[in-house]
Amino acid sequence: MSQTNLQARQEEKARIMQEQKMSRPDWLKIKAKTGDNYKSLKEIMRTQSLHTVCEEAQCPNIYECWEQRTATFMILGDICTRACRFCAVNTGRPTELDLREPKRVADAVVAMDLQHVVVTSVARDDLADGGASVFAATIREIRKRVPNCGVEVLIPDFGGNWDALKVVMDASPDILNHNVETVRRLSDRVRSRAKYERTLELLRQAKEMRPDIRTKSSIMVGLGESMEEVFETMDDLRAVGVDIVTIGQYLQPTEKHLLVEKFYTPTEFLRMRGEGLQRGFAHVESGPMVRSSYHAHEQVQRADGKPLQALPDDERSAYLDGSVAATAPQV
Repeated sequence: MSQTNLQARQEEKARIMQEQKMSRPDWLKIKAKTGDNYKSLKEIMRTQSLHTVCEEAQCPNIYECWEQRTATFMILGDICTRACRFCAVNTGRPTELDLREPKRVADAVVAMDLQHVVVTSVARDDLADGGASVFAATIREIRKRVPNCGVEVLIPDFGGNWDALKVVMDASPDILNHNVETVRRLSDRVRSRAKYERTLELLRQAKEMRPDIRTKSSIMVGLGESMEEVFETMDDLRAVGVDIVTIGQYLQPTEKHLLVEKFYTPTEFLRMRGEGLQRGFAHVESGPMVRSSYHAHEQVQRADGKPLQALPDDERSAYLDGSVAATAPQV
């Protein structure tokens, strides 16, 4: 493709992105609200020289979550070795590997008085273990400082290195999270280096290593998949023992990323939740603004009950037959 054609394509893509932003449905419009907790949390993160995926990935729930004093720590620096076509995190050659980072994360957990913490990272294909040892050290440090705090880790695929995965599992996180992100047909187009089957195998290996640890994964919709493909992805996740699934709307972060193919309605997300519960997931978090770590603590609490049985009879029936009137999330 010539430079002129490439530039024209980028300009057209930027135009479409702007049109989509202007025409977003009401349930995808966010009102920024920065209160005292938000400011306090930001100060803690900067004081400890920590990164959060909330900021780096431009999460739309940052104002709500930070006001509730919850955040997802991003370890191993802020430069990813992969360039997935949906993700806003910086990509390039990492220069940072701070072995004191686990202690600083634990210090922040103490300062924030957290009951449940989520730790994720950029992909570090430059490291032999993909950063697994730093994940494990972070889990142990949090356990040492705040014994009653739930610890959830959202890990990369470690390039299929199951010895590295075992290092993380041996540190005993409460939840092992690894995102499938999209349906099988779109995986190679959407994700960089990651493979759909490798993701399923990682989740299967994790459950085999530690059946007592809950596993979790996340699906983005709006990239051109069909509803049937989403259901097939749920089936694949259940087949490898995944306990919790989250489903949310893909939003294009910049004109360099994939365009949104469809904005799903709250009613459609409700249907996906019902389908997930029917398939036996312990918990399904499904909604336009849902992201992998959204309401993570509440997900654990709900997953601790049997699927559907914790819901009132009328609500359970409504989710299964899709008859509940859906409402937009309150943000």
